[in-house]
Amino acid sequence: MFVFGQECKVTPCEPGVERKVLSWSEEMMMCEITFQEGAVGNTHAHPHLQITYIADGEFEFTIGEETKLVKKGDSVYMPSGVSHGVKCLKAGVLVDVFNPKRDEFLA
Repeated sequence: MFVFGQECKVTPCEPGVERKVLSWSEEMMMCEITFQEGAVGNTHAHPHLQITYIADGEFEFTIGEETKLVKKGDSVYMPSGVSHGVKCLKAGVLVDVFNPKRDEFLA
């Protein structure tokens, strides 16, 4: 029922990007993703629905063919199967919520 961030495993992703899986159930998962300035979340697609909250920093998100600048306090939605990627313009933290959970993040 309670997950303490300081106890979560940190997983390196792309260079300058780290992920913590915070909480999950079969239906959803929440992760904290930390980016160094200039780091890139490579373009990819997955069957999960995803909503991302920008907790800190500035990012350039591309979803499908559309690219927008997002900052602390903004959020974005990635539909199932749609290509998306991100570039960190100012070091920051994203909070990703997936439906359903990402089993590969738990392996």
